[in-house]
Amino acid sequence: MKKNYSGNSYRIVIIEDHSDLRATYEQIINSFDDFAVVNTYSCCEDAIRKLTKDNPDLILIDLSLPGMNGIEGTQKIRRMLPEVKILVVTVHDDSMHVFDALCAGALGYITKDSNQQELVAAIHQVLQGGTPISPKIAGMIIRSFHRNPTSPLTQRESDVLSHLSKGKTYESIAKDLEISKDTVKTHIKHIYDKLHVTNKSEALTKARKDNLV
Repeated sequence: MKKNYSGNSYRIVIIEDHSDLRATYEQIINSFDDFAVVNTYSCCEDAIRKLTKDNPDLILIDLSLPGMNGIEGTQKIRRMLPEVKILVVTVHDDSMHVFDALCAGALGYITKDSNQQELVAAIHQVLQGGTPISPKIAGMIIRSFHRNPTSPLTQRESDVLSHLSKGKTYESIAKDLEISKDTVKTHIKHIYDKLHVTNKSEALTKARKDNLV
């Protein structure tokens, strides 16, 4: 891969609150001559205070972070450093997080179950001007376009229903979508009302029949 304009390794910053994962990313990235991790942070607030000095070419960022989340952080970072490239690496694989992250300015979106080769390939793609997306995320995006355009459900309700269809609990859905368990229950009540059903089984049967998930 071509070096950047200075002839040095590409400068990379990692924003990830899990210390072991942060260290793993750093080790993987630094094992390549054309990459150099110049700093790592556990939260956006600390990163934003030092990014001008770090002068990164690319930032690897999680979405679920203490304090400022990764989507808001991406927006602020892009305002500070319009030329910096941002790659999201997260556990979230729902359409709301994907679209919010890309709208905020992220140029790539992969999930944390991606292997080392996929992570490195995604970094190369972003630096070369590409937009890497995990296969599971790409499939989700395609499915979202194939959903029934006359669906009575909102995007968030569709996301909740999609998680339900995967057998996830209310607690898991709340964590994945970063909302409260009570909010999940409210969305499910609205789903049942709109689909004219009374339980999860009926809702999923109708959703699959009408191509709502």
